[in-house]
Amino acid sequence: MKKVLFEIEMENGKVMKGELYPEVAPITVQNFIGLIEKHFYDGLIFHRVIPGFMIQGGGVDSQMNQKSCPSIYGEFDSNGFHNSLLHTRGVISMARTMIKDSASSQFFIMHEDAPHLDGEYAAFGKIIEGMDVVDEIANVETNHADCPLTPVVIKTMRRLP
Repeated sequence: MKKVLFEIEMENGKVMKGELYPEVAPITVQNFIGLIEKHFYDGLIFHRVIPGFMIQGGGVDSQMNQKSCPSIYGEFDSNGFHNSLLHTRGVISMARTMIKDSASSQFFIMHEDAPHLDGEYAAFGKIIEGMDVVDEIANVETNHADCPLTPVVIKTMRRLP
């Protein structure tokens, strides 16, 4: 299968580009691209930021209102699905609750390697340009709940040709 390219354009004009791996997590990639094409992520924020670990977004707007969509099957080893993509710097993975099939729209980008997530979360892509933007977001000032004090807003996300 062919890699799928996409980009995240932030409200401040900075851009991250990534590639998605449908051969690793086909349901997850299809769901993510579908949400991008519906402009689901436009105006949402990175609401959980932990330097040295990850930045998470895709489910909350700048007013902290939840935006949700249906859950999908969790494509990772502990859920009976072989996923060989490791949670290394720049990898994109789906956020979820303790329920293995609870991922929907929220995703996280690894700021640093986190091998304890391997086999437990559905990794499905990687940032290939703009890791400096990930670093910048990872180092914003946050409150006690790891939420940025100033909203870090996704202007839009788009699939690239």
